[in-house]
Parts: sequence; C-alpha cells; structure tokens
Amino acid sequence: MTVIIYPAAFAFAVAVVLGPATIGWLQRLRVGQYVRQDGPKTHLKKAGTPTMGGLLIIAGVVASTSAFAPDPGALWPLLLALVGYGAVGFMDDLSKLLAKRSLGLKARQKLVLQFGLAIVIAFAALEHVGPYLRVPFVEGVWTLPAWLYLLLAVGTLVGTANAVNITDGLDGLAAGATAVAAMTMGVVAYVLGYPDVAVFAAAVGGACLGFAWFNAHPAQVIMGDTGALALGGALAAIALFTGTPLFLVIVGGLFVVETLSVIIQVAYFRLTGGRRIFRMSPLHHHFEVSGWAEPQVVTRFWLLCLAFAAAGLLSLR
Repeated sequence: MTVIIYPAAFAFAVAVVLGPATIGWLQRLRVGQYVRQDGPKTHLKKAGTPTMGGLLIIAGVVASTSAFAPDPGALWPLLLALVGYGAVGFMDDLSKLLAKRSLGLKARQKLVLQFGLAIVIAFAALEHVGPYLRVPFVEGVWTLPAWLYLLLAVGTLVGTANAVNITDGLDGLAAGATAVAAMTMGVVAYVLGYPDVAVFAAAVGGACLGFAWFNAHPAQVIMGDTGALALGGALAAIALFTGTPLFLVIVGGLFVVETLSVIIQVAYFRLTGGRRIFRMSPLHHHFEVSGWAEPQVVTRFWLLCLAFAAAGLLSLR
C-alpha cells in the first residue's frame, strides 16, 4: 500500500509547506472571497478570506505525481483534467474579483470550456483504456459502443466537476469529501491493476488533506472554483481511466446528493411558482439554516462520505 501512502503523504507535505507563503501571497494580492448576499448570513464574515487556494492542491498533486508515478507522462490526461479544469475555475475566480461580485464567468462560457476539455480527455480515455465499464456488484467488464462511451465520459467529467463545485460551500467540506473519495478510488485503482492512476488518486487525497489544514473552520483560505473544478475533473478522470464511473457515483455519493438537492429545489420552485422543499440549497445550507453549526454539518457530511466510500468498496467485484 506504499503506492497509496507515499504519494498521499508527499502531496500533504507539499500543501502544508507551501500553505503559509501561498496564503500570504494571496492576501497581498487582495484576492478576497466575495460572498453571495442571498446565502446564509453567517457567511458574511467570510468576505475577504483569500480565495484561489486550489492552487495549493494542484501544486501538491502535480509534485507528488511527478515524484512517485512510474511513468508520469502516461498520466497526462489525468493531469490535464486537474490543471485544465483548475484553469477554468481560476478564470471564473479572477472574473469575480475583477467584477467585485460573487458571480464570475457566465454559465455558457464555463460549460463551453468544460465540454471542450472533457472531449479531449474522453478520447484519450477511449484510446488508452478502451470503451470498457465496470458495474457495481457485478463481475466482469461491459464493452460499450464508442459513441456511448464518449457520451458517458464527457458527462462524467462535466457532471463531477460541477458536483464538487456545488459541494464547496462550507469550510473543509469539499476538501474532506474529496480526500475520502480520492483515497477510495485510489484503492480501487490499485486493486484493479492501475498503479499509476492509484498514485495520482492518492496524491489528490493527500493534497486535499494538506489544504484542509488551512481550510478547516474558520478557514484561512478558500479553494474557490480553482480548486473545486480541478478536484471534480481529477476524480472523474480517475474513474474513467479505471473504467469505474459507476463506482464514482457510489463513492462520491455526497456530491450526487448535493447536486440533486439543487436540481430538486430549482425544479420544485419553478413548478410551484416559488415554493421550496429545502430551506436553502445546496443541502449543506439547508442544515446550516436549520440551526446546525457549520463544523457540525461538515463533520456529519464527512461521516456520510465514509459510509459512501465503504459502500463503493463493497460493490467492487
């Protein structure tokens, strides 16, 4: 299991060592977070917290993967997913800062960039791994038509990137949840015979834990879209290059639930002319507005992540 432990520990160390200098640099640049006015009122005090901290995560993953992967060059599609989606998030964060508001790029602009990256990575997965899919609780591998595989791959990348971004709303929540999911997917990759991918996944998990050192409540830095989109892209790429997108649905169950809460809230709001199912969406805000303290929500959601991870491992045949 050194394939998992060493890359994770190294990525953790890189993030922790670079953290103080990076946070200081972001403070000097005055890249403070803009908080949405219609969110929980307790979040107004987060205004001004340095954002774009996802750069720490990306640095940790790239450094650790380069140091421990037997052939880092072979992992270029996974690194592209991490850095490419991180770049989209960086542009979104930067546009928020320049416009001095909580909204950055237009949804259409972000989706065009995300789908463009997804198409490149999906074709790379098709070429390197093939149109194969493992199904939870079922032995063997299913072979999909190439066109169907590409649709699934693109949907996995764009969907996961945005799901992690939706989950990133409380101090430590997205970092902790992704650390659990990435470490679990790393174990899956190792068991299935993909040691390079396992190294990358472990690096993602370790970098998230290193970032969480500074992102724990009250956060000294926020990952921003730079980190959230990068992590979502990385998780999706890990799943594609091990043939396990359906396992990611289970392992990353929290991301699925958070995204569904937004979809359900918006659909119900439009169908009923303004009524709501949740007090606020995504789901973590519902519990926060209901009276749970922020650390309480985060801790309980982490426990759910562990349960989803266990279910994912049990589904592996």
